[in-house]
Amino acid sequence: MKGVFGFFITVIIFGFFWWGGVSAPADQGTVAAGSGRVIHIAIEGAIGPGVSSYVVKNLERAEERPVAAVVLTLSTPGGLDTSMREIVQAILDSRTPVICYVAPQGARAASAGTYILMSCPVAAMAPGTTIGAATPVAIGGGGLPGAPTGGDKESGASGAKHKPDMSDKMLQDSAAYMRGLAKMRGRPVEAAEKFVREAASISDTEALAQKMIDVRASSMRDLLEKLEGRRVMMGNVPWVLHTADADVERAVPSWRDNFLAAISDPNIAYILLLVGIYGLIFEFSNPGFILPGIVGAASLIVAFYALQVLPVNYAGLALLLLGLALITAEAFAPSFGVLGLGGVATFVIGSIMLFDTPVPGFQVSRDLIGGLAAISSFLALLFVSFAVRAWRRPAVSGAEAMIGTAGEVIDWKDGRGRVQVHGEVWMATGAEKLSKGAKVCVTGRDGLILAVERLPKEGEYS
Repeated sequence: MKGVFGFFITVIIFGFFWWGGVSAPADQGTVAAGSGRVIHIAIEGAIGPGVSSYVVKNLERAEERPVAAVVLTLSTPGGLDTSMREIVQAILDSRTPVICYVAPQGARAASAGTYILMSCPVAAMAPGTTIGAATPVAIGGGGLPGAPTGGDKESGASGAKHKPDMSDKMLQDSAAYMRGLAKMRGRPVEAAEKFVREAASISDTEALAQKMIDVRASSMRDLLEKLEGRRVMMGNVPWVLHTADADVERAVPSWRDNFLAAISDPNIAYILLLVGIYGLIFEFSNPGFILPGIVGAASLIVAFYALQVLPVNYAGLALLLLGLALITAEAFAPSFGVLGLGGVATFVIGSIMLFDTPVPGFQVSRDLIGGLAAISSFLALLFVSFAVRAWRRPAVSGAEAMIGTAGEVIDWKDGRGRVQVHGEVWMATGAEKLSKGAKVCVTGRDGLILAVERLPKEGEYS
């Protein structure tokens, strides 16, 4: 019965991941061939596994039922290198024209978003938008196109040699990738390379003047009207866009896309990791509860999947696990706060280092770290209070420990009978006349015989 209940609770915990996509069937992002419609795919926020799955899947659906074009709107600070490359590859493989549009007004397509924009056969920007800042950032778990680090480019002469060498390799690879995309789409190669080497950023008017984009449009409808009749080369095949009167069909993320997006959020991954560890610790220390073990194991598996695709600093992860181990050790081997407080400090340092990246959207909230650190501190202090209380408690023998304990009469006759104390049946004696079910208190013990007296009933005074 406990196993069934545990499975039911686990389903509820992960059910919220499904909620986001329940109202949108998976095939809603495709339209019939020749329908005069375009598919609108929106990238909003950091680019991760959930976003790449959503984009790639809907580009594939456009292949199954050809449409006039696919409009990919961008509003992103950047994201994971692997996810960005998956999207770029899907755009390059697409037989349907993909129109990248940086929108709404005031948005940006920085870092990974710039690579995606450069890969599209048609590029457009709304007024007040920017692109650029595509310098790669070295992170413990892999490369992450993001904000520039400042002095990495020239730091090799005076600083440690290993880090600049690795940074230079990443820089050269990213610059070559950007040059290749720009050349493929007929855009200025040198200006595009500056996005990577100099972390340059440009506005929509500058991008249009440099021929980095094809169109500057104030809205989706304005964009489609301006692209009417434009000739686009898809490989060696010319494609004439007919978008002026096209209906826009927005592709809605499926439950799987929402699930991947949720668990690849560092805050969610961080919480799942802690829930998993604490759940297993509780299960191993209290065997038979089942539910904590089920929830803990499921959370830990999902957390490990998320950590696999996120830019994890493994030194931070090691410190976080060490901190949790020290806090747990305080419960089993009390040290009057030394292990517990040391564990909390190590836990906080590891949490801060866990996703140490300047890219927005891939950092653990400091408020979340503070809240969980407070909970861990409370647990550590609780363990310390138990240890202090046990230390101050006077040592008692088995007989002394029985005195003052309440019990219940099972049967009684002529000053003698049987009583139940702590679930055990004892022979007992007493001067009072007692009846079955009467509440008694142990006043003494002689071998295996207890001395008892009647406890006053509620409202009585002895």
